[in-house]
Amino acid sequence: MSDNAVAAGDGRTDPYALRPEDVRDAPTTFLGRVRYLGPGLVLSAAVVGSGELIVTTSLGARAGFALLWLVIISAAVKVWVQMELARWTILTGKTALRGYTQVGPKIGRVGWINWLWIGMDFTKMLQRGGIIGGVAAACSILWPIVGEALSFPSLLTWTVLVTAGLVLLLRGGRYSVVERAAVFSVVVFTVATVSLAVGLPLTEFGYGPADLGAGLSFLIPAGTIGIAVSMFGLTGVGADEMTTYTYWCLEKGYARWTGPDDGTEARARRAEGWLKVMRLDVLVSWLVCTLCTLSFYVIGAAVLHPQALVPEGNDMITTLSRVYTDTMGPWAEYLFLFGAIAVLGSTAIGSSASVPRLWTNTLGLLGVIDWHDARARQRTVRLLTTAFPPLWAVLFLFAQEPVLMVQIGGIGSGVFLLAVVVAVWHLRSTEVDRRFRANRWLTAALMLSSAAIMVLGVYTVLEVFGISPGG
Repeated sequence: MSDNAVAAGDGRTDPYALRPEDVRDAPTTFLGRVRYLGPGLVLSAAVVGSGELIVTTSLGARAGFALLWLVIISAAVKVWVQMELARWTILTGKTALRGYTQVGPKIGRVGWINWLWIGMDFTKMLQRGGIIGGVAAACSILWPIVGEALSFPSLLTWTVLVTAGLVLLLRGGRYSVVERAAVFSVVVFTVATVSLAVGLPLTEFGYGPADLGAGLSFLIPAGTIGIAVSMFGLTGVGADEMTTYTYWCLEKGYARWTGPDDGTEARARRAEGWLKVMRLDVLVSWLVCTLCTLSFYVIGAAVLHPQALVPEGNDMITTLSRVYTDTMGPWAEYLFLFGAIAVLGSTAIGSSASVPRLWTNTLGLLGVIDWHDARARQRTVRLLTTAFPPLWAVLFLFAQEPVLMVQIGGIGSGVFLLAVVVAVWHLRSTEVDRRFRANRWLTAALMLSSAAIMVLGVYTVLEVFGISPGG
């Protein structure tokens, strides 16, 4: 097998099996490590569409610059938990859902966190339906094949076409296909979004140091609590993305190249090398997510908020397009629509590729299939890849509220985030050798990150049940 085939994680070698013959030394130079990046970009493509484009821009439209501080915290605080969970995966070769079963108490064959994930994923189905709906709405405005733009016949037609495209693209189940699509999308939407945000001061919707300073006042304006809580669950890396990241690390090859733990110094050195690659991968992903998150928020605050325009319902795409048309002219609507399709489409691709893997793993843990049988696993992934996108699409056609659907998924993610923090600390203390958790700076960052997540997570839970923390 060629080096490129292995590096791409193309499915010809079982990425979930650790075999001595698959080990390889990690690159020692920066450029060498860059060659092996990928899982973080897949994650960035999945994260940016729903959280940043829809929820973050909506938050900026509602609150102006006042919640800029929350955007920064949301993008930065979770990355350390993601890194710790990925480190455990590379050292053990286990998936996150497998690790969650090790955190008691168990309920049946799996742990309570696994059942929480199942419950959260049902709420995320609404979010994924909203993403497919957002792509369909953008396509309907660009080219209303049947009836008027955003009419039900046009939305139905485009929803069917978008869903069929997702299934056809991903039915092979290969990681390399997902990675290539993600890299292309990340480059396109990062350049376009950051350029627009940076260029706003040259337009009538410019902003200055006073606006940015007001956004760092650590206040939450009245009427923005719900969307703020949702944004914390969606922007940056959410709990489900942290979970998914372990699968992409495995399919890329980080754990397989590290090899089984035979207690040797050579294996420990390989592990340290691939952990450095993973940390660089996480850093690049964090930079992309942070740049896009801040850009979308600033765009919403500077352009939509002064005009009292808030993206809602199927008019979400039309309202968001005002960001471009109001600053660059009517012609820019087409530029926005193509950009929206790229951003939301990348999220749809990421979800359609990752969720079948997580559910296949869950079925394996529940004893329905044999997860360690590569053929049975791949067959189940393909079946679910065919089944899930149409289900999400039906949910969108029934509700037709993309923004609300995405926010509901965000609240589910915020609640699940608490459980992931608990799991990370348990797995770190029981299965990660002291040699790999000796870095005091990383430990301190993990502690601060966990504390912030716990505080905001508890706040999320209280808000969901209608309990005012200040009351």
